[in-house]
Amino acid sequence: MKLKKLHLIYALTAFSSLVTAQSNNDYEVPRTEWGQPDLQGVWNFSSDVPMQRPLSYGTQAFLSQEEIQERRDAIMAQRTAADEAAARLNIDPDAPEESSNPGGYNDFWFETAGLGDVVRTSHIVYPENGRQPDYVEGANLQFGGLGPDVPGDRPVRYVVGGIDKGGPEDRGLSERCIVGFNSGPPFVPSLYNNNMQIIQNKDTAVILTEMIHDARIVPMVDKPVLTDDIRLWSGDSRGYWDDEVLVVETRNFNGFRQTFGAAGDNYNAVLTEKFTRVAYDQVDYEFTIDDPSTFTDKITAVVPMIKMAGQVYEYACHEGNYGMINTLRGARVEERLAAEGVDVGERD
Repeated sequence: MKLKKLHLIYALTAFSSLVTAQSNNDYEVPRTEWGQPDLQGVWNFSSDVPMQRPLSYGTQAFLSQEEIQERRDAIMAQRTAADEAAARLNIDPDAPEESSNPGGYNDFWFETAGLGDVVRTSHIVYPENGRQPDYVEGANLQFGGLGPDVPGDRPVRYVVGGIDKGGPEDRGLSERCIVGFNSGPPFVPSLYNNNMQIIQNKDTAVILTEMIHDARIVPMVDKPVLTDDIRLWSGDSRGYWDDEVLVVETRNFNGFRQTFGAAGDNYNAVLTEKFTRVAYDQVDYEFTIDDPSTFTDKITAVVPMIKMAGQVYEYACHEGNYGMINTLRGARVEERLAAEGVDVGERD
């Protein structure tokens, strides 16, 4: 009960911040010592806006004031109902629950409330219906998740879940500490660790992600592109300034990740990202995915990034990936017990 109440309070507070404008039309973007727009800092891209627009909204890109109020009222109603239920049961809502099931400890870290200054109906803005375009016939599709393993073949391109426990290659990419489930590129809001940092000098930008601590070094000068036979997990990025906008184009992905969502193998994907500082505490982040081998059209999405006062600390995945070791060790124990005739489903 306490956890649910905390979630409702957090949701209400964060949702209220969504409708408070943070940008200013008269805002003057600060400059680096080289005269470039200063995008440096730690930015958070948490969001409670769906990536794809619910069908009921059609081509409506933003919630109306009435719809915003309806959502606020619904959150308040949920909070009131939770308080009334606690009162009827004579439960102290601030007391810890007595249960043999500790629940999901990760709930404490969830960052699913939006921090931006607008309330969109979806992050996807193109196609105009706010939804992914159709898949190309024959496009690679893989569906993972936190539930049971999903039967499939290697390579496993999704980030969470797996197809088996025969070896690390059967697990998702984040379990293998290769890429994080929200580390991009592109950046897609997820459950937690939605933080990234931008560092600039005269001819280079560094885009550092919190999850799996990947650093993309983006040259801002003419430099020969990689040949087609050199492929990288996060692709090869090149950047330039379009007036006040930092544009980063990335290609030469290695094909071992999905292009977007559950689709594709990103081998032929071209990603274009745009970073625009619109306020002291906000950068508008826009990305466009062009992968004609996966989707019948391009996908463009907009995600606000909000300035954070803290630092990005190392996400030490490789250095302590005990989960992978114990997952595989547990599978070997189950195999041994099964070979000995022990019913592993009924043991204590």
